[in-house]
Amino acid sequence: MLDSISRPSELKKLSKDQLPQLCGEIRTFFVEKILKNGGHFSANLGVVELTVALHYVYDFNTDKSSWGHEQGPHEQRQHLAIQTDKLVWDVGHQAYIHKLLTGRKAEFDTIRKINGLSGFPKMDESNYDHFGTGHSSTSISAIMGMAEGALLNKKDNKHIAVIGDGSLTGGMAFEALNNLGVSKANVLVIVNDNQMGIDPNLGAINTHLGEIDGIKPNLFENLGLPYNGPIDGHNIFELVDIFEKQRLENGPQILHIKTLKGKGYEPAEEAQTDWHSVSYVKIDPLKPETKEPKPLKFQEVFGHTLLALARKDERVVGITPAMPSGSSMKIMMEAMPHRVFDVGIAEQHAVTFAAGLALEGKRPFCNIYSTFAQRAYDQIIHDVALQNIPVIFCVDRAGLVGADGPTHHGTFDLAFLNAIPNLIILSPMDEHELRNMMYWALDHTDGPVVIRYPRGRGSKIDYKNKLEKLVVPSSRMLTIGQNIAVLSIGQIGIEVQKAIANNNLESKVSHIDARCMKPLDLKALGETFRRFEKIITVEESCLIGGFGQQIKALALNSQYKGTITSLGLPDVFVEHGTVDELRAKYDLDVEGIGKVISQLLLPL
Repeated sequence: MLDSISRPSELKKLSKDQLPQLCGEIRTFFVEKILKNGGHFSANLGVVELTVALHYVYDFNTDKSSWGHEQGPHEQRQHLAIQTDKLVWDVGHQAYIHKLLTGRKAEFDTIRKINGLSGFPKMDESNYDHFGTGHSSTSISAIMGMAEGALLNKKDNKHIAVIGDGSLTGGMAFEALNNLGVSKANVLVIVNDNQMGIDPNLGAINTHLGEIDGIKPNLFENLGLPYNGPIDGHNIFELVDIFEKQRLENGPQILHIKTLKGKGYEPAEEAQTDWHSVSYVKIDPLKPETKEPKPLKFQEVFGHTLLALARKDERVVGITPAMPSGSSMKIMMEAMPHRVFDVGIAEQHAVTFAAGLALEGKRPFCNIYSTFAQRAYDQIIHDVALQNIPVIFCVDRAGLVGADGPTHHGTFDLAFLNAIPNLIILSPMDEHELRNMMYWALDHTDGPVVIRYPRGRGSKIDYKNKLEKLVVPSSRMLTIGQNIAVLSIGQIGIEVQKAIANNNLESKVSHIDARCMKPLDLKALGETFRRFEKIITVEESCLIGGFGQQIKALALNSQYKGTITSLGLPDVFVEHGTVDELRAKYDLDVEGIGKVISQLLLPL
């Protein structure tokens, strides 16, 4: 049946009795494709029936040339026939089935691959993607804006937001619900309640949703929002029936559905966190995991080191906004649950909460992904840096992250954090430096510290180095050459080291690992300006406002007469693809860096 369906107009021609078979075929197709190609897994299995029912009842195609052609024979729509409905998926990693049904089935093997389909809704990818979503808790605000605009334009089409119970903990979702409660906009908020984010959800909202059946009035009704539910989110007939009824109603509505993350694939049902996302290597029996020892991931080194610090110092506490597994803070959480706080998807709260803990004499390690730290920018400035409160921010996923793409690349943190007074910003090249920086930060109580490090594995088989006393600011001279200086910051320095070694340039190139973005090591930089007429800066972050630009500004002020070539990311939102592919595209791999060094070594 799925072979004959690539667009909602074909789906609408089915009878309701055929929909369960279609859902089964979708699951089979999806499991086969994602286990082969990788991608977000269990969240999509949980919304198969929901997605089918939405596209069976509503019309989401914004291509005006097709208006009036999306209705099947079961449709009785009249007043909405030429007004497209709108749909926004919160976070968006559960929108793969939506992509499958909206003209992208033939491209499904390309999902999250370079030049292929995005793993998230993307407005320029399809007429059915009405808003780009990769971060959580934005859907209700976006859909409400569309609905209020439609109301002003005297349209009565339906506007639907699908938001998970995990995303509902984000403050922005509550700001939108507060506004929606006094609105007349035609909005349906579907709360997809599976008790999971990536990890199991915690907090009062999660508890309330678990007990909401029979509570009158509940949270939503107290906000003036008509509530329906909870209903079985895997009962396709019940979903279609309720959507057909709600389509004809006006004003805000809440529909609460219960789903199972990983539905229909037993391993994912039993280990929902492990199967949140899968990789090709993980599941392909023809490419088994190598038995050779591998370096730990940076996040794992962070997790083990944090636990060691906590055992050493009872002041140490951990804070994560719903990422205990992703950040590896779960290591300390399992050993010391009373000293780790999972505050839910609430980065702003996490930062200010950390400030409060620090004022009570605790040493908070607040772990936030680089791309999510953007959401807490005001709190970092106003609640921490302005008051010079000694919070330790561990900014994970700094730099390119790969297949998650532009919503998740940590390419801006060096630039946007560098502008904030009182911050110390450190960026380790390897795991040993990460450990040195964490131990140093524990003892630094004169203000806030940022330690930013990348996604993925490190370069050391044994992460447990003999700790070295860190001096801030200071840099490391890794090779001592006579012709050119290369200044790098962060893990990209490993690529610089390889480029120098592969081209036998150790005697010609001095490589300096800056380690510290703020404050810069002025003594070492002054010596570099004095000795070298050609300098290269290398960073895996945006060039505008980044490390290279800071070096150039300092050189200008120092009246440096030589040339500075900066390698980094241009003024674009970097697409999705593997980290290796993206580094190669922007000359940040071993070959690209080596080529630039070799060209500058040529005589004029």
